[in-house]
Formats: sequence, structure tokens, C-alpha cells
Amino acid sequence: MKSSMDMVKEAEAQIETWPVEEAIKHVGDPNVVFVDLRDVRELWREGTVPGSTHAPRGMLEFWVDPASPYARPVFQEKKRFVFFCAAGWRSALATKEMQDMGLSPVCHIEGGFGAWTKAGGPVAKVEKK
Repeated sequence: MKSSMDMVKEAEAQIETWPVEEAIKHVGDPNVVFVDLRDVRELWREGTVPGSTHAPRGMLEFWVDPASPYARPVFQEKKRFVFFCAAGWRSALATKEMQDMGLSPVCHIEGGFGAWTKAGGPVAKVEKK
């Protein structure tokens, strides 16, 4: 059996990864969409990147696919998509999958939201709905 970490390493070898410092520079850039893949409970507990789009990992492929009944307009825009999760593992796999689906340009944040907060990146509170 291939381990999940082997899959993450394989994905990382084929995708673009932004160091957290580079990602922080792009907060507020109208040509960049930050995509938070974490579970909504993680967002409620820890916050998120200001202005980011929440796309639960389990729905991502369906929200990106323009032919899907679940397609979301944000993913049809001609922008750079920067994926992140808590530690960078889910986002590495998601970025590889989105790249394979033809979404471009895509990358993910090295170390995820944990690295983001450690580096002092801005955080927006997320209220329970």
C-alpha cells in the first residue's frame, strides 16, 4: 500500500509550492484566490486568510468542474488559486488534483495555515452560521 505521505511527496514534486512569506505578500491581490480546504470547524476555531474562499476538500472537484451541477463561479475565473489546509498535506494533494483537472495557475502554501499563523500572516475570524 502507498502511504498518504508518499502521495503528498509525489504531489509536491509535481506542483508549485509557495513559501508562506510569498503567500502573505499576495493577500488582497485581486488576481489571487486563496482557497481554504479545511473543515469548517477548523475555520471557526482558528480563523482563515482574509478574503479566502472556503472549499471543503470533499467538494473541491465538484465545485471546480464547470460541467458539475455544483460548479462555483469563483473557480471559473481567470486567477491564480492558492490552496491551503492546516499543515500543507491536504493542499498538496488538492493542488495536484486541480492541476490534473486543468485548473491553472495553481499552487499551495508550504506548511499550510499553521505556518501562516507562525509567520504572523493576517487572520480573519470566521463566525459560526
